[in-house]
Amino acid sequence: MASSVKAVERENYVGERKNFRALFKRSYLAIPYGLFLALFVVFPLFLIVYYAFTDKNGGFTFNNFVTFFSSSTYISNLFISIGIACVTTAACLLIAYPVAYILSRFKSARSYIFVLLFIAPMWINFVLRAYALREILNLLGLLGKANFLNTVIGMVYDFLPFMILPIYTTLIKMDKSLEEASADLGGNGAVTFFKVTLPLSVPGIISGAMMVFLPSMSCYVITDTFGNSKVPLIGKLIESMFGTNANWNMGSALAIIMLLIMFITMLLTGGFKGEKETTRGNAL
Repeated sequence: MASSVKAVERENYVGERKNFRALFKRSYLAIPYGLFLALFVVFPLFLIVYYAFTDKNGGFTFNNFVTFFSSSTYISNLFISIGIACVTTAACLLIAYPVAYILSRFKSARSYIFVLLFIAPMWINFVLRAYALREILNLLGLLGKANFLNTVIGMVYDFLPFMILPIYTTLIKMDKSLEEASADLGGNGAVTFFKVTLPLSVPGIISGAMMVFLPSMSCYVITDTFGNSKVPLIGKLIESMFGTNANWNMGSALAIIMLLIMFITMLLTGGFKGEKETTRGNAL
């Protein structure tokens, strides 16, 4: 009799635990994240799409996109933005790759300190960094007039850590035995670098290039700080559409065009592939 009572109690206990687990599944932990995405990503994106395909009276129209592609001013702003983004990305790559390569060669624990020094600016407010560099250049008499060079300098200064970190991460994870095998086969330092190290670091280069190219194409804070708002970037044009001369419909259309450009860029560079797939496909 006592054993049967204990069996019933055990079954009830197991049933209660199953009900408790069913009530608090791991998938339920995603509910706050889903609500956040719905409120701050999906809903704002829906508003952008709505305003992009409507006029000021709320009627459906394609005139916003027609106006963009028929306006030489808008098109020139777009190409200037792409050009500045390309120059900024190339400059960051030329500076970041040697730095990341040297840091990856350090064998002591102090290498992490140097890495930390290079990526520490990422933790500082973006606007503060821009104004700090402006004041330094101004004190040294190097600021000069508002031009494209100042804008590129400001962008390289702000986005350089975003290029160093992915390249360094790729180099530090690289199998060093491949370089040893290249040396055993008679390859000197240059041959090993161009035949082994550089191809294997391509995923980091692509990742860093995307992290620099995409935001620099629309970063109007730098143009305000170093270019006195005289450098015509597409990001500054979008910002003006939501400012004093508000034209939310045209601004939303420009935002949609920018999103499409970013989507195509990520698609062409393999930004939607998994890490292993990207490493195998692009590196080897």
